[in-house]
Amino acid sequence: MRKSEWGVLVIVLASVATGLFFYPQLPPVVASHWDAGGNVNGYMAKGWAVAMFPIIIAIMFVIFLIIPRVDPKRENIAKFRNYFDYLIIAISFLFYYFFLLFLFWNLGVPFNFTAAIIPAFSFLFWFIGMILPHTEPNWFIGIRTPWTISSDAVWKKTHEAGGRWFKISALVSLLGIVLPSIAIWLMLVPIIATSIGVVVYSYVLYEREKKV
Repeated sequence: MRKSEWGVLVIVLASVATGLFFYPQLPPVVASHWDAGGNVNGYMAKGWAVAMFPIIIAIMFVIFLIIPRVDPKRENIAKFRNYFDYLIIAISFLFYYFFLLFLFWNLGVPFNFTAAIIPAFSFLFWFIGMILPHTEPNWFIGIRTPWTISSDAVWKKTHEAGGRWFKISALVSLLGIVLPSIAIWLMLVPIIATSIGVVVYSYVLYEREKKV
């Protein structure tokens, strides 16, 4: 396995060990869902809740192992494999961070849950923005629309623009730290707009290309 894959495996094992360590200290029923204001609005049995995060990280680990080996365009993934590896580690660590927040909240540590996740999502958006311009055409990773898949030129231009827009989304979402009352909207609105924008942009580029 690659070093990055070993790194993610370590995160999987760390999440299992962390869950086992804190499990006896948790109440039988734990908070498992929070609303936009950071208030608890969902609960579940601690067994399922504690197992959920390591299982999710493990599933992602398996998916990330499979993708570079089964993609019909895996030779393109090899061209940006280092960036792909960074993404594997970043997403896995992000879920481990969420797991820690979940545990600390249910152990009675006081903090605003929404405010605590804002930096993590901002980091993820910025990280995606860094990686997108380096992404080569493939079937699993990146902005895959009918138009980016159909044209390498459209793929490149869409991913360059998407990279800039994701970075802007990251900066806007960070404002949620100082504006906690609208933090969730500062995170959701830019990323939804970016997601819609790259789809529309790829279509426009493709139609322009057809007319040339």
